[in-house]
Amino acid sequence: MEQKMLTKPVLALRGVLILPGMIANIDVGRDKSIAAINAVMELDKQILLVGQMDNEKAEITTADLYGWGVLAEVKQRLQLPSGAIRLLVEGLARVKLTETAEVHNGEAYFVAQGEIIECVHEPSSETEALRRLLLEAFGSWAAVTKKVPADTLEAFQEEEDLSKLTDIMAGYLPIALPEKEQLLETESVTARMRRLYEIMTREQEIAAVAKSISEQVHEAVEQNQKEYYLREQIKVISKELGDSEDVQSEVAEYKQQMAKLKMPADVAAKLNKEFSRLMKMPPMTPEGAVIRSYIEALLSLPWGKFSKDNFDLKKAKDTLDADHYGLKKVKERILEYLAVRALSKSTRGPILCLVGPPGVGKTSLASSIAKAIKRKFTRVSLGGVRDEAEIRGHRRTYIGSMPGRIIHGMQTSGCMNPVFLLDEIDKMAADFRGDPASALLEVLDPEQNNTFSDHFIEFPFDLSHVFWIVTANTAETIPPALLDRMEIIQLSSYTDEEKVKIAQIHLLPKELKLNGLDKYKVTVSEKAIRRVIHDYTREAGVRNLERKLATICRKVAMRIVEGKAKGAQVTEKNLEKYLGPVIFLDEDLSMEPAVGVANGLAWTSVGGELLKVEVLAFKGKGGLTLTGQLGDVMKESAQAGYTYIRSRAKVLGLPEDFGEKMDIHIHLPEGAVPKDGPSAGVTMVTAMVSALTGRKVKGKLAMTGEISLSGKVWPVGGVKEKTLAAYRYGVRTVLLPKRNMQDLDELPENIRKQMTFIPVEHLDEVLKLALED
Repeated sequence: MEQKMLTKPVLALRGVLILPGMIANIDVGRDKSIAAINAVMELDKQILLVGQMDNEKAEITTADLYGWGVLAEVKQRLQLPSGAIRLLVEGLARVKLTETAEVHNGEAYFVAQGEIIECVHEPSSETEALRRLLLEAFGSWAAVTKKVPADTLEAFQEEEDLSKLTDIMAGYLPIALPEKEQLLETESVTARMRRLYEIMTREQEIAAVAKSISEQVHEAVEQNQKEYYLREQIKVISKELGDSEDVQSEVAEYKQQMAKLKMPADVAAKLNKEFSRLMKMPPMTPEGAVIRSYIEALLSLPWGKFSKDNFDLKKAKDTLDADHYGLKKVKERILEYLAVRALSKSTRGPILCLVGPPGVGKTSLASSIAKAIKRKFTRVSLGGVRDEAEIRGHRRTYIGSMPGRIIHGMQTSGCMNPVFLLDEIDKMAADFRGDPASALLEVLDPEQNNTFSDHFIEFPFDLSHVFWIVTANTAETIPPALLDRMEIIQLSSYTDEEKVKIAQIHLLPKELKLNGLDKYKVTVSEKAIRRVIHDYTREAGVRNLERKLATICRKVAMRIVEGKAKGAQVTEKNLEKYLGPVIFLDEDLSMEPAVGVANGLAWTSVGGELLKVEVLAFKGKGGLTLTGQLGDVMKESAQAGYTYIRSRAKVLGLPEDFGEKMDIHIHLPEGAVPKDGPSAGVTMVTAMVSALTGRKVKGKLAMTGEISLSGKVWPVGGVKEKTLAAYRYGVRTVLLPKRNMQDLDELPENIRKQMTFIPVEHLDEVLKLALED
């Protein structure tokens, strides 16, 4: 090896390496590289080409360059419009760098000092064998790839400088930069030939595989071209026959949609069969429309598409709190579900049934749940649904058949795990078209809904990932089998305090914005809101409260538009100016002690109510008259209570034959309103005893409970709603069945503190507490 020292400017190469003997074009754009070229063009036009280790780096230092380079001569320089320079260079010799530095000669560039490595070899049988192997392998590779001209191959046969031969061959091969750098740094010609032969063998195999793949693709393309040509002929024939529909392009579009879905293999196979049927079917046939509907229904389902849940409990809680005030139990249940999902890999969704009176936020809560866990939301209203096909879909036996509402909801949501709301499930009905409630059994059963079958789709569809939310005003009309599959969460009436907060936080800002008053100074005082709640609305929820606030906003808006005001301050004193006369007067329900009048508590689908029971006793023949639209249960309670009174006549201070000489008339006011339920027995007995004995019933006292013939007081339901109704009407003392005392935990603490609850087990206790001496 002969060595010569030199010092030259350096041109750093990115992603390319020029070997000795190669002639190639290089585009140069970096400032340092242009400065280096300017320097050599003024001298001998010779420059060091050195590879850059990291191709991604734009700004480099000497540490980023390899330790070997190639001395090259600039044959031609061309200025490009972009500002870059294109060079034609020829590699001359290997250079082993000893030192590289950055110089500043007007402009900064790299300069390197190194030794020129002259690679000399002694002819031997080994080198000759390697030469032949290389030529043979290179010829085979060139024959497959067709990237090397024939005259170049002939020139290789006559080349005697083996070092130059290996370098030029390596320049033609599509190998990685590190491998080329390794060949550059190999001084021994024999070792370089061995390494190049290894690389050449590998590239031969790769080229052979690539050629095989290319031939296969070519054959496929030829087949596609043939099919395309035939389809075009069919199109022309169809046009000549007057058939304008382009079924081919329609099917092609369907296949593109199918490729984007992760549908089961059996569904994909069925779709392909339907595509074939559609292609063979004459256009504009009724059956073609049915097939199209079926294909579109299958393709619009979200096969394999899932949205990602939000497992941040704090953010979920903040979202629920921002949208809804109160509802502690529901919010807690949602956060429990998220916590379980965060720990468990199970994707099974719960089935929550929100039961409560209208206006307490059941439907809007479902939307907030979807927002809190970052899922898609879809809603289906079941009120008045009578046809089973609404749930399970129609069979594909006639034109116009379609999937059921469940599948339609999944199509609308666009994912497999939405929050799915089934609204008003208690208002479904059954007739000769089937029972939709029974059809929902499969939908809402966690053990079955992973293979829900719709009559139209005909394939099992997985509903187990869905977060089901069901709403109802009452659970009594929901079939027991369906109720058993759901987790019941009671949403009871709002207290006055809760209504005030809801109005201030949610309802009033919403109405101000809807009525265009958010930019004006409009205020409604807290006392005014309380008066709206007490005097203008008596409800379990806040729907009427929202309407009254909307009425106030409309009145204010009209005054502003007419120029009579620039804002408004609604107070307790001027409220009637906006809402008119008071609707609910306290005089409607007198709380003064009276004979034969007792305050009962009733649960209704719109919340709790205070129920006056009026009884008159007068001379007669022992008749018992009941009026006020009473149901069978209440009539039976009255009969049982009357029998109890007759059995206890002596203890109560009544003549033993009063049942033969006295008539009793029981009446519940608002006679046009139907009333029924097993919780008025205690109240009716108290009112009857009061009427018969002439003892007054205490005024500000209410009661609830069912009775037995022996006088025992049995527990009842709806305790929270009933006690809230008593509180709303100003009653602070309530007689409750002893076994219902545990239900008081559901009451807000501030209301529990203001009221007195007296547990009773027998009618004797009730009469002693309720009647004045």
